Amino acid sequence: MRTLLVTGGAGFIGGNFVHFLMDEVDCRVVNLDKLTYAGNLDTLASLGGNPRHIFVQGDIGDRALVARLLADYEVDTVVNFAAESHVDRSIDGPAEFVTTNVVGTFNLLDCARSYWSRLGRDPKAAFRFLHVSTDEVYGSLGPAGLFTETTPYAPNSPYSASKAASDHLVRAWFHTYGLPVLTTNCSNNYGPYQFPEKLIPLMILKAQRGESLPIYGDGGNIRDWLYVADHCRAIWRVLEGGTPGEVYNVGGNSERTNLQVVDTLCSLLDELLPRSPYRPHASLKTFVADRPGHDRRYAIDASKLRRELGWEPRETFETGMRRTLQWYLDNPQWCSRVMDGSYRGERLGSAH
Repeated sequence: MRTLLVTGGAGFIGGNFVHFLMDEVDCRVVNLDKLTYAGNLDTLASLGGNPRHIFVQGDIGDRALVARLLADYEVDTVVNFAAESHVDRSIDGPAEFVTTNVVGTFNLLDCARSYWSRLGRDPKAAFRFLHVSTDEVYGSLGPAGLFTETTPYAPNSPYSASKAASDHLVRAWFHTYGLPVLTTNCSNNYGPYQFPEKLIPLMILKAQRGESLPIYGDGGNIRDWLYVADHCRAIWRVLEGGTPGEVYNVGGNSERTNLQVVDTLCSLLDELLPRSPYRPHASLKTFVADRPGHDRRYAIDASKLRRELGWEPRETFETGMRRTLQWYLDNPQWCSRVMDGSYRGERLGSAH
């Protein structure tokens, strides 16, 4: 049975990927997560007692731990989701982003290289290290054009700079040491289990409470939105058929301004909560000072993934948003438990 070491597997995308593996793939998962504020065991509650899922609380920067897990479980695939991931938090405290995203990724790579180099011929040929990254490493687009796998890196926030650095380390470990790595750069994810500091879950929870819905600047910043289950399928497809050393962009083909995202949510809330005292929910919108260094537009060209590996997103923005909102409405206990007191929906990253 294939054994994957999934790092950051109690977080948003990592947790969804672990659920995907348990549902769709005959494999064993060693799930390593530090359980910072954004990692939550509630996300994995339904996997309790599943012998194919082994959860380990720990840090990707812990060399002894990572080396032991690779050897003890005879891992043949590493998927690295572990990262500090919120731009606003990186503005307030960049050190943690450098520690986890850069130094942690280095440690994971170097442990994997040491382990991989001692494998026999066939296990060595089958081994893969997949690093999950972001479109933010490419910087900001103008009103036209798309990010491709050859777009030069131009990160503008401490978060995106730390992810760009980790991407370069992954590339170097392939070209220098021959470690069979793969990198995916994805657009903005949304869906179940997302920590409520991010735009979509934050707006959902605030709207349910009748609180104002803060929109940065003029609301015209554009992102390409990708439903998280589609992203999970893309990662697995890259693991199955991707060429070592290659980069694959993953996008949802769903460009929307932040204002359009909030308006879509408000319309769905009006429909799904017909007795809410806060209808129409669009009346809760308010515009606030923009984020420092706020990139204007990201958009992904995922044609390489489609052309070479046959992946297409299954969800449109509208169907994915409906699924997402319904999940949050159906799971208020998860939402209340992750809001443990350390974050209450306040604004982060004002740099004041």
